[in-house]
Amino acid sequence: MSVPFPSPTSPAGSRTEVFLGYLDYFRSQIVSRLRALPEAELRGSRLPSGWTPLELVCHLTHVELRWIEWGFEGLPVAEPWGDSRADRWYVAPDRTLDELLNALAARAGHTRKVAESHDLAEVGRPGERWDGAEPATLERVLFHLLQEYARHAGHLDIVAELAGGPTGE
Repeated sequence: MSVPFPSPTSPAGSRTEVFLGYLDYFRSQIVSRLRALPEAELRGSRLPSGWTPLELVCHLTHVELRWIEWGFEGLPVAEPWGDSRADRWYVAPDRTLDELLNALAARAGHTRKVAESHDLAEVGRPGERWDGAEPATLERVLFHLLQEYARHAGHLDIVAELAGGPTGE
């Protein structure tokens, strides 16, 4: 089920609600595109860079892990770069679309919980993610996640179009 586009003219209770609404929208667009692709298209690449749609969803799950849990919360994470092998995106061959989408949904739920329980101006906890730099505010982290999702939703639109599947707006 696709989340409706959060129109700028629709009232929102807070800036946090705006961020979460747009993140939900772009996640739903990605899920819709992935569910419409046949298995061969999910595991194959139509692009010179070689990434696959399953690798993309694994990457987005790890992006949220890196920026929210490892970054903003400053928690230790066993494999923050678990979406990469040899400097490229990676997903194990036995991982299924449902499994990857469930992981994405769980990560999204955690992001929502964190965003709703902290002020946007709150600065993240120091940790490995920041590599010695000052931690970012929650607002900057959510903005970064939003641009990641929007950019990659556009990438997936191109792949879906090449595969004969549905595309976005």
